[in-house]
Amino acid sequence: MQFGLIGIGAGAAAALLFASVTSGSFLSILLFYLAPLPIMIAGIGWSHWAALIAALSGALAIGAIFGTMFLVAFLAVAGIPAWWLGYLVMLSRPAVAADGKPGALEWYPPGRLVVWAALLGALIVLCAVPYFGLDAESFRTALRAALKEMLDLEGGGTLPGVSNTDRFIDFMVLAIPATAAVLVAFINTVNLWLAAKVVNVSGRLKRPWPTIPAMSFPRLTVAGLIVAIGLSLVGGMIGIVGSVVSASLMVAFSALGFAVLHAITLTSKGRPFMLGVAYASVLVFSWPMLLLCLLGLAETLFDLRARIASRRGPPALPS
Repeated sequence: MQFGLIGIGAGAAAALLFASVTSGSFLSILLFYLAPLPIMIAGIGWSHWAALIAALSGALAIGAIFGTMFLVAFLAVAGIPAWWLGYLVMLSRPAVAADGKPGALEWYPPGRLVVWAALLGALIVLCAVPYFGLDAESFRTALRAALKEMLDLEGGGTLPGVSNTDRFIDFMVLAIPATAAVLVAFINTVNLWLAAKVVNVSGRLKRPWPTIPAMSFPRLTVAGLIVAIGLSLVGGMIGIVGSVVSASLMVAFSALGFAVLHAITLTSKGRPFMLGVAYASVLVFSWPMLLLCLLGLAETLFDLRARIASRRGPPALPS
């Protein structure tokens, strides 16, 4: 009964956040991004069954008011991804001790949670692609028409400050799938962290808070990124899929790069300044994310944190 009531309440909150986008205001977009948060909180703080009830009840409420298309969109964008991430956060198994007896619980690693958040971001974007077309040409044509309608350029108008509007629209059509994947992967990761933090502060988090700067990725993730980048160079719908997946995985490796940066600056006196510059540069310029992505790739391939720690040696004894 408790799981059911918590699930229905979380589903109602998620549905209200999701439906706020229909108002068209700027604040409603921020609220829309937070729609998965109540479902994740229900899954992490109570049970994945409560999160599943929240996803289904929220979808039914959205569908009853706005129709079937919004119901499917809610499940694809907020409901199912939030339920799955909440389920993975609380996934555990008994660790096997040296004597072969069961030891303490081994929880699902935070690095793999970040990879899942990125892959779900790619999947959400790819689920929206068929709405515009089933092949690359029809997809780009429909997306170009939607952009012109949104920018009010259907009558052959031009954008102020843009010398070649058609070329700008073509660039946006090429960039939107990968950009959307970056945005959704980032939002999934932030919502997951916020949900775990809320549950931890409330005292309901059953797993210990992970050491995020020590998180790591499976090396197979590097191979997945290389394959996705290779596919993005291929034309047609395969190229679109490759660009979406590679963009999402690059967000995950950027998060790992931040974790490495936190770890290797742990003993540095200028740590607050260096971390502040790193975060500010990413927020202002965006392109430093590529450097952090490379740092995350180098960590996964060469174990940079262990190498740097071995060179530093043990910490000095207290005087």
